[in-house]
Amino acid sequence: MNRKRIIVACGAGIATSTVVLDHLEELFAKERQLVELIQCKISEVASMQDEADLIISTTILPTVYKIPAVSATAYISGIGMEKLDREIIRIINL
Repeated sequence: MNRKRIIVACGAGIATSTVVLDHLEELFAKERQLVELIQCKISEVASMQDEADLIISTTILPTVYKIPAVSATAYISGIGMEKLDREIIRIINL
């Protein structure tokens, strides 16, 4: 199984992306998924997308990307977290 690279982005690259990053680390450990999580600002995502498999953002995505991108607001609000977990696992298993 090859390691997937996932970009986790928020407006400043610090607060909400850290909350999401912590959740994803637990999710991928439980699912025994090999991933590399990269934390950054949303403004940096476009320049990093060629080296990643998925973008997970806590803020509005300002453009369309070459790779799948999902909103992580469920992880911030606590509503719909399980559904988002399943969607992320589905995408990285493609």
